[in-house]
Amino acid sequence: MDKREYKDMWVGIEHEQGRIEEVSLELCCQIRKLADLAGEKLAAVVAGELPESQIARILDCGVDKLIQVEGSGYEQFSADAYTELYTVLCRKHRPSAVFIGGTSKGRDFAPRFAARLETGCTSDSTELVYNMDSGDIEFIEPAVGGRIMAVISIPELRPQVATIRPGTFKYQPAGRRYCQLLKEKLDFDPGKARSRRLEFIEESRDDSLDIREAQVIVCVGKAVKADSLPLYKELADRLGGKLACTRPVFDRGLLPYKLVIGQSGVTVRPKLLLSFGVSGAINHVTGFSDAGMVVAINTDPSAAIFNCADYGMVADMDEVCKLILERLRPGV
Repeated sequence: MDKREYKDMWVGIEHEQGRIEEVSLELCCQIRKLADLAGEKLAAVVAGELPESQIARILDCGVDKLIQVEGSGYEQFSADAYTELYTVLCRKHRPSAVFIGGTSKGRDFAPRFAARLETGCTSDSTELVYNMDSGDIEFIEPAVGGRIMAVISIPELRPQVATIRPGTFKYQPAGRRYCQLLKEKLDFDPGKARSRRLEFIEESRDDSLDIREAQVIVCVGKAVKADSLPLYKELADRLGGKLACTRPVFDRGLLPYKLVIGQSGVTVRPKLLLSFGVSGAINHVTGFSDAGMVVAINTDPSAAIFNCADYGMVADMDEVCKLILERLRPGV
């Protein structure tokens, strides 16, 4: 395989009911920078119909090409349909890299079409580096339970395929530039699909569970007691912020999955993060690496969380939480 025959970096645009998933736009903004370093074009791939207002959001990210796929079989998401679509398009246009949002849908079909193309697929990278010498992308991510940061590359095969978790990169539109429109006609026979949608129930939106844009976050770790959770929820409310947690707290069934920060949850960028009883495992820490200020409270003076905290306190988490709440009472 001659890698020089593969050009352009692609971002797959995921959308549902006429609205683009934010992770797709986050990727467009980040891969714009990567494509510039590589001297390549950035292309956005859209299957199915999207309103002009949503297309405009893609263009605002500075894409050089917009590949619009028309045809039957994309009215509803099908892993089989998208696998075939990206397999056909990649064989035809030969992109150097394809980035897909690490949603339940993206994680479903991205490894499938990568396998058909006999190339590699990485997931959950927290950093992307373009190697000027080799022309390869280096995918940096936590590994071995978060004990090391692995650097993964695909040196021989193309395209380089990756899924990236929502919130990993910032949505910072670079502004419009000249964009080439490419239209592809690809039909998918629904009869080939090995699964089908029986019913669609729109997820009820609970703003209290959306912590990605919170400016203040109170995060509790595995040391939290179930009967103490109301204290931390009250603290978050008083500070005008959101309550969050580490993966072990969710595993115990104490808080919903959407409140998990880290590699297996969401990435946040608060101005203030209060961390109570959190050990500081790298797979959690990578979820708030861009926080403005981190204050950690833990009874273990050797806890790893203190290594990334601006201020640390070796103390009982409940006692500190109660003291802060007393200070926040009106009139105090």
